Amino acid sequence: MTPSLQVALSVYGLIFIAELPDKTALATLVLATRHRPLPVFLGAAAALAIQSLVAVGAGQVIALLPARIVHVVAGIVFIGSALAMWFQREEPDEENEGSAPSVGFWRATWISFAVLFVAEWGDLTQLATAALAARYRAPVAVFVGATLALWSVVALAAVAGNRVGKVLSPRTTLRVAAVLFALVGVALVAGVV
Repeated sequence: MTPSLQVALSVYGLIFIAELPDKTALATLVLATRHRPLPVFLGAAAALAIQSLVAVGAGQVIALLPARIVHVVAGIVFIGSALAMWFQREEPDEENEGSAPSVGFWRATWISFAVLFVAEWGDLTQLATAALAARYRAPVAVFVGATLALWSVVALAAVAGNRVGKVLSPRTTLRVAAVLFALVGVALVAGVV
């Protein structure tokens, strides 16, 4: 096994485990209850690839950003999203009753990209990726390992969220999502996560 492959596999394992219980996975899961899993995955994957690239390319700079400010801004975004979801008026569609609302493929992709791009700023896994890039001095291997780990987690979350979205009514799903987003937002602002 080549040294680069060893680094990529090590980074993959660390980032995958760290990302599983993270707000990024939760946000993906919630988005997939409202939208089809493929655009959610594609939007999340694009956002996370860019964030991994930022972390690897500018790891030292990101590590110097005030984490508290980044967490508060991300928390406010989550709380704002929660409020928007909670107060969203949804017209029942008799034809699609019990299924996720039909939103265009590219709109769902864009929504997922935007939410995950904001959520990942200053995240533990982004900072870990920056630290691993500095430690190993193998930016390509670290980028590949971190990005594949993040993609694996969001793929699992997108599929799981889509299944949950098929079982719960759209209104219930929206309320649960709003509460989860609000909890994550409050935790970010309070400095708990």
